[in-house]
Amino acid sequence: MRNLLLLALCSTALFGAGETVGHRAPGFSLPDTSFKQHDSQDYRGRVLIVDFMQTTCPHCATFSSILEEVAAKYAGKVAVLSIVNPPDSMQNVARYSAAHKIRNPILFDCGQVAASFVHGTPQNASFSLPRVFIIDAAGIIRGDYEYSMLTREIFEGRGFFAEVDKVLAASGRK
Repeated sequence: MRNLLLLALCSTALFGAGETVGHRAPGFSLPDTSFKQHDSQDYRGRVLIVDFMQTTCPHCATFSSILEEVAAKYAGKVAVLSIVNPPDSMQNVARYSAAHKIRNPILFDCGQVAASFVHGTPQNASFSLPRVFIIDAAGIIRGDYEYSMLTREIFEGRGFFAEVDKVLAASGRK
């Protein structure tokens, strides 16, 4: 029985079955480095990947490269938005984008959007980075992945492609 419980806990972490999965994604409108606003509503009809990251996070840098590949592979079907919070700045993001050849928008949040996605409370005020959400074309969260040893394949390997494929197949867009 104990092994079954451990397996259930591991599969929950690995396959993105967090408390947000199946719920409507929070709406937001945030600026990028050129002050262009990106409204989540503008991406309805496509799968939207929302990535919370930090420019000093080594796992985030690896995952940013994967997200660039995802955007190219699924062009027109999938949109990718990365979001940073303080202490990241315009200068940090510009350097990061240039160094890692990032073309996907990186948006600036003061913490409210991040808190709404992770259901942040004073008792639950932090989460690991990177953290990524896959939102289907109807605006429902279908994947919620936080970096850990159990999710390394998502953030550092090819596992994220399989997760995106599942969401696209479920929506008939693959």
